[in-house]
Amino acid sequence: MNKAITKILLICIIAIGWIGCKKRVPMDLSQSNLIPIPNEIIADGYSFELINSSRIIITSPSLRNNAILLQKQIHPATGFALPIVEQNKNKDGDIVLSLSDKITNKEGYQLKITENNIHIIGKTSSGVFYGIQTLRQLLPPTIEKKIIQNIEWRIPTGTINDAPRYIYRGAMLDVARHFFTVKEVKEYIDYLATYKMNYFHIHLTDDQGWRIEIKSWPNLTKIGGQTEVGGTPGGYYTQEQYKDIVKYAALRNITVVPEFDIPGHIHAALVSYKELNPNNEKKEHYTGTKVGFSTLTINKDTTYKFVDDVIGEIAAITPGEYFHIGGDETHVTSKEDYKYFIKRAQKIVTSHNKKMIGWADIAEADISPNTIAQFWKVETHSAKLAIEKKAKLLMSPAAKAYMDIQYDSICPLGLHWAGYTEVDDAYQWDPDTFLPNINKDDIIGIEAPLWSETMKSMDDVQYMIFPRLLGYAEIGWSTKGQQKWESYKHRLAAQQERFEAMELNYYASPEVPWKD
Repeated sequence: MNKAITKILLICIIAIGWIGCKKRVPMDLSQSNLIPIPNEIIADGYSFELINSSRIIITSPSLRNNAILLQKQIHPATGFALPIVEQNKNKDGDIVLSLSDKITNKEGYQLKITENNIHIIGKTSSGVFYGIQTLRQLLPPTIEKKIIQNIEWRIPTGTINDAPRYIYRGAMLDVARHFFTVKEVKEYIDYLATYKMNYFHIHLTDDQGWRIEIKSWPNLTKIGGQTEVGGTPGGYYTQEQYKDIVKYAALRNITVVPEFDIPGHIHAALVSYKELNPNNEKKEHYTGTKVGFSTLTINKDTTYKFVDDVIGEIAAITPGEYFHIGGDETHVTSKEDYKYFIKRAQKIVTSHNKKMIGWADIAEADISPNTIAQFWKVETHSAKLAIEKKAKLLMSPAAKAYMDIQYDSICPLGLHWAGYTEVDDAYQWDPDTFLPNINKDDIIGIEAPLWSETMKSMDDVQYMIFPRLLGYAEIGWSTKGQQKWESYKHRLAAQQERFEAMELNYYASPEVPWKD
């Protein structure tokens, strides 16, 4: 045998030996039980292993925040440092984050997983962020643990092409009936981000408590912020704390929508400043749950200075395009006064460079085409009226999308004025066809509110939103044709181990085939 042939054989033996050392583990990407389900999954049958020497490669400085969040997510359970490197070269084991105009949807992404590397490509940093959330679900559920797990961190190989159905995919938290700390609000935001929601609506004011510092009206928090439902002490956010919440959300591609509920649901302000009441009459704190009994005085200049000051101060520290003015359940405001007030409030919101959102009741007034009406009632008159006025709808039907509605008659938390909403009921509806004579072009998206009359802790919050939140996330993200309960309930059941790793107090619905 000549030397050349010997050399070739030796190279082949070395190569075969090297390949043999690299374990090839079959896995099926199409069986990954992702929520929301992606638009397209192409599996190729093998797996990528995340290892201690893996790195996060970013090809643009704008992706550094995404890389940091990924690094923080992966480190506790793996112990891997995953250094962040800005360059175009990568080696085996790396996760590469990059931007490309080939992705057409600004929130869309492509996730390409080979045996050697992971590539997450988005048109914008938002798309890359959502690709990371999918990657998080592809890792073993124990990735959610806070201590090191001694396992192989394998991910099935293939390609995922994905983009959202609606531009608005959100959830609301009522911090007025019961107050939640900054830390708890951030926890809630994390839940939304995990499942690719992009709007966080925070209900800041109501009869029972005022939760945001207004420097030109300090008694709103000094007096109005001190109570909550049941008479326990309330609380409020300073403007610096609120800005911290807004920044935290933005880093997770979530836009904050503040709500200042007017002209009703305003008792906490009336307690704080008697000049907002007719005849300067003094009010006492209210800590019950009745609605519709309070109203601002419609014909006083003081009222509109108050409204302008509050909207102005909050709008100045809220970068998002929307401002929510409530507008629901104004039972003691006359119809004509209500129409007049909403029209003036809309002008004030616009003067602060925001678009107005209100509960769909606002459609009774002269609303502009760029206003958003949030549908919530059983009756559909207000929604139809909004569409006639060229406004768009945000879909939050109480009987389907309210996360404080009880699951069933023995649910220990929540209310049932809109009936009961089991996990399958929460999932099996379509925003585009829910209302007659209203189509998808009239709708900007879906929001799932959580009112807090009965929610006193984050354990309570978790129980009422998990697992329904995941269904709303899928309705908002995935294509209509992919939303099938028979498929979804099994993918949801597969999230059980992840819920438990996250230490969530979830509702184990009998409609879902959990493991145990």
